[in-house]
Amino acid sequence: MRAPHILRPALCLGFGLATLAACATKPPASDPEALQEYQQTNDPLEPTNRFFYRVNNTLDAYLLKPAAQAYVFVLPIPVRNGVHNFLSNLSSPVLLADDVTQGKPRRAGDTFMRFMINSTAGVVGLFDVAKEVGYPGHDSNFGVTLALWGVPEGPFLYLPFLGPSSPRAFTGFAVDTAADPFNYVPHGYGLLTLNWARFGLGTLDTRSRYLGDIEKVKATALDPYATFRSLYRQNTQSQIEKVRDDNRATTPDWYQ
Repeated sequence: MRAPHILRPALCLGFGLATLAACATKPPASDPEALQEYQQTNDPLEPTNRFFYRVNNTLDAYLLKPAAQAYVFVLPIPVRNGVHNFLSNLSSPVLLADDVTQGKPRRAGDTFMRFMINSTAGVVGLFDVAKEVGYPGHDSNFGVTLALWGVPEGPFLYLPFLGPSSPRAFTGFAVDTAADPFNYVPHGYGLLTLNWARFGLGTLDTRSRYLGDIEKVKATALDPYATFRSLYRQNTQSQIEKVRDDNRATTPDWYQ
């Protein structure tokens, strides 16, 4: 899911506010345990982050969650899977660029073949035919590329509209958005409508897939904000390790 052009100024403004706003008080050196916890948490902008968490949570409760629930209620699973497959296929060019910059030829080959097969035999990506013939899907982003290049994560950020992030992840998001070829196709041919529809469907698709998980965290966690922060970091690290450990050096046997 990529943000349309009109949202980019708002996202950049939110990032600027998050980086310039109130900071958590750093414990003194005389309290080594508190100082160690502060450093491990790596959330110096926690007051601002919690504010944006509350803002996002309110928007989610009154807008995004009901829309996602309606989306699940109206559309049966096969249709929702088709939408998800279609959106994933549209993201293939950016994913391919990420695979290449990460130095992962086999993953890049899989992405290329998935795009070619699903765009044709899969009816513009509605059906994941490539998976059935030996080209499994995967996910990545330029934030992972930066991590593999040795760029540090930086402090935790909770950004308006985007949610959990970091300076590295936000930079990766911006690069992926700028690299999306659909943002450069002339809009006079209905592409503006396509991009907005893609953004809206992508938001609903993503939110609908985490309806139960998010509600479970909110219902059981003593501090949902801290739990989401921890889960985000665990998921990010897992994604990075998965790409780093994929050392297949050969491209797929396309001729088969």
